[in-house]
Amino acid sequence: MGTHGVFRRDTAEQPRNSSELSPAQRLEAPSTRFIDASIAPINDMDALRACIAYENQHQQRIPILRQLEKRTNELRSQDEDDG
Repeated sequence: MGTHGVFRRDTAEQPRNSSELSPAQRLEAPSTRFIDASIAPINDMDALRACIAYENQHQQRIPILRQLEKRTNELRSQDEDDG
């Protein structure tokens, strides 16, 4: 049973879609390509703010913070176009 039980528990706790990912799940990926792919679908400013706060508190990687800032600007631009 050992690791198989842990695997089941981990998969049961995984979010169902990308909007439910935590900042740690988005930003602790094994490569920047995965991180970029997890940032791109964020459509919620609160989720972006949480990711920025998480990155500032933990690793403070400038390229990741720039990617988050870019996505924030994209969302703001979309909001202006819609409003």
